[in-house]
Amino acid sequence: MNSKLAIHGGKPVREHYLPYGRQTINEDDIQAVVNVLNSEYLTTGPIVNKFENEIAKYVGAKYAVAFSNGTAALHGACFAAGISEGDEVITSPITFAASANCILYQGGTPIFADIDPETYNIDPDSIKEKVTDRTKAIIPVHFTGQPAAMDEILKIAREHELIVIEDAAHALGAVYKDKKIGPIGDMTMFSFHPVKHITTGEGGIITTDNEEYYRKLLQFRTHGITRDPMILRDNHQGPWYYEMHFLGFNYRITDIQAALGLSQLSKLDNFIKQRKKYAGMYNEQLKELSAVILPKQMGEAESSWHLFVIRLKLPLLRCNRKELFKAIQAENIGINVHYIPVYTLPYYQKLGYNAGICPKAEKLYEEIITLPLFPGMTEPDVMDVIRSVKKVINFYSL
Repeated sequence: MNSKLAIHGGKPVREHYLPYGRQTINEDDIQAVVNVLNSEYLTTGPIVNKFENEIAKYVGAKYAVAFSNGTAALHGACFAAGISEGDEVITSPITFAASANCILYQGGTPIFADIDPETYNIDPDSIKEKVTDRTKAIIPVHFTGQPAAMDEILKIAREHELIVIEDAAHALGAVYKDKKIGPIGDMTMFSFHPVKHITTGEGGIITTDNEEYYRKLLQFRTHGITRDPMILRDNHQGPWYYEMHFLGFNYRITDIQAALGLSQLSKLDNFIKQRKKYAGMYNEQLKELSAVILPKQMGEAESSWHLFVIRLKLPLLRCNRKELFKAIQAENIGINVHYIPVYTLPYYQKLGYNAGICPKAEKLYEEIITLPLFPGMTEPDVMDVIRSVKKVINFYSL
């Protein structure tokens, strides 16, 4: 029997494909970019600094340094933290590869701690087990937009004199114990990829309250070069003079991108409001499905809902995850899976990482599906997702 035809009756719920995430751009955003295109500066101009100041103000941090993308920003944070060969950095395996790759860029060794099976975030107890005398930092990931258990993580960091770099690619606007994610750890990275809360096309930023990290980040993104008279070693040259103090990278963001980001930032709270509304609709409408576990939220945190991840009770279904995934996709619903545990990727396997080191993360990966969630969706779009998920789950339920 062709299960696809049996489910559909030959016709999907939606006529047009709905992606799992997408940017929301309007005429204000377009005009902001046009204004820069008509200005004197396309890059290294005043709009970048304005964007950084507004992001810092929004999250409540003293400083912000924007980068060409979130991965570059994480690389900068690892450099500023002094991570180098022989250092170990603990992070989560349920994340995009960049959370660990940034450690490798600096010659460090990623150490993967297992997750809390309730929240899917890194488990502080597993972090404790992984700390050694070579551990230099912790990179917790605020997966799906839900803050990790930062009090416990910071306590571990203080006990072992570790630096905390928060990967908040999913968590712009998220709140932990009445404080926005941004100034809690030593450094925090936000991403501005098109599927994130706001976009600059590609882009990322590090926020921090530490002036030393701030100055290192500024220099790192521009080849290690500076014109700052406060740190020049030779102040007797002319106004053209600059110095290169270390090997940095060209990780600058443009004024074009920053202008888009500034315009988007003015809409951020409304974007998050929409995400929360749609997440609430999913929670209310899908709670009747016995084969589905809905995302559990920590009482002390407020998610910014980057992703809505459901977990399947596969023993209650007469199919595997792949079959179910394809059946929902056939309804023109752009579901996804976030994420493949990083250390199971072929490159990390070549480095010597073995399957089985984080069993809770591996089990989670086998059972999760991400539903569409972005502010440009409409309530009818959300209901199409709900109808499609119910249709397929009910068809396959035992």
